[in-house]
Amino acid sequence: MTTLLTKEAYYQIAEKLVLPSKSFINGQPYSAKSGKLFQTTNPATGEVLASLPACSAEDVDYAVSCAKAAWKDGRWSKQHPASRKQVLIKLAELIEANATELAVMESLDSGKTIYDCQLVDLHETVNCLRWHAEAIDKIYDQVSPASNNHLAMVVREPVGVVGLVLPWNFPLLMMAWKIGPALAAGCTLVIKPAAETSLTAIRVAELALEAGVPAGVLNIVTGSGREVGEPIGRHMDIDAVSFTGSTETGRRFLQYSAESNLKEVVLEMGGKNPCVVMDDVKNIDAVAQHIVNGAFWNMGENCSAISRLIVHKDIKDKLLEKVYGYADEWKVGDPLDPQFRVGPLVSKSHYEKVSSYLDDGKVLYGGKTHDGRYVEPTIIDVPSNSAKSAKEEIFGPILVVITVDSFKEAIEIANETVYGLAASVFTDNGTRAMRAARALRAGTVTVNSFGEGDITTPFGGFGQSGFGGRDNSVHAHDQYTQLKTIWLDLNTSEEEEV
Repeated sequence: MTTLLTKEAYYQIAEKLVLPSKSFINGQPYSAKSGKLFQTTNPATGEVLASLPACSAEDVDYAVSCAKAAWKDGRWSKQHPASRKQVLIKLAELIEANATELAVMESLDSGKTIYDCQLVDLHETVNCLRWHAEAIDKIYDQVSPASNNHLAMVVREPVGVVGLVLPWNFPLLMMAWKIGPALAAGCTLVIKPAAETSLTAIRVAELALEAGVPAGVLNIVTGSGREVGEPIGRHMDIDAVSFTGSTETGRRFLQYSAESNLKEVVLEMGGKNPCVVMDDVKNIDAVAQHIVNGAFWNMGENCSAISRLIVHKDIKDKLLEKVYGYADEWKVGDPLDPQFRVGPLVSKSHYEKVSSYLDDGKVLYGGKTHDGRYVEPTIIDVPSNSAKSAKEEIFGPILVVITVDSFKEAIEIANETVYGLAASVFTDNGTRAMRAARALRAGTVTVNSFGEGDITTPFGGFGQSGFGGRDNSVHAHDQYTQLKTIWLDLNTSEEEEV
């Protein structure tokens, strides 16, 4: 079991880290053809960590040509499924062997707490890759019920060259969510990590080559959304794109697809996730713990975070008192110090966006900012779901409280959003729980808990939270494969029917 080190130990590791300084294309470190660079900084200090290639469309072209060559000659897709499985298992083992260094790198680059990086993100990254590796030789094709004179097979084939566009909030884990099923399917990849958090993606690409993923199969192109993301979305030789990020940017990928080769697009985007708490719950302590974790984990920079607490008036005061107590345990501070659970927001611009919501309601708890980088866990009360902070995705450690009089009103308000990623309901009434789970318009509904399911359950949303496919579970493999029907007419044989 993973255990946390001391602050001093993490700082010693940080001082010895050799940080990537180049992209990674065709199995080699790669500099942008223009020679341009951009800086990635430590959100906690503003210190420049590394200068990375500021790639552009011509660099994307080169990465795609390498991925397409690897796709056409089948150096990965035509390997025996058991062989691809062993390579992915080896990659998981290498990440696990380098877990502490990767956790420190992730914390430095993103501002995520070492507590979360070490105990959650690295563990889940390894688990994800192992799970999809083991699925490679266990997902069967099908034979349809054709006539006695025909044989009809339905087989999966890898979709081809895939563009993967990653978010900055869970750089390693979201990379695993995508490369796990994509590599399992046999695809070749052109990956754009977020400009704010590119370091661990490059390191994983290096480990993938060491594990046996052939050169050209997994390529990392660093740079901005306009210079790298858009060329990926518009590229005529990319067969599919899987994007995780904001709804605003997701819309653009649909436009890019429509204006290029109609590539398949899978979108996992924003959320304004409701947590419904009814007056019949008895274990208020447990409910409060789930709410605090759901709202403030990863600084609220989580698409499935509890953003709206929709609480029955008869239990509101008792619940909030407990919530305040558990929120006190979420201390704000140096992300490399394992005692802290809340680190800085990822960038200055994001800090300014999140802090702008602090005046949108009555502050019940928190409400302070620190050093122009940190927003402490905050709870604000709003009169209705029409408040700005109740409508818009904040993506920070701010929980909005909305009071209701009935179960019906709670569900109506919960569904009063353009998003539909996640939702939770707390009630001790089993019938009410199931009615809520059925009625809530969200891709994942948790009952008497906060969470996203696990690797075995599909993750994705309704409405403007996304569509086109799901992450996690065997369903994640669907977005990286095409279905082909092979129809054999047995009547062409000269043999008599038997």
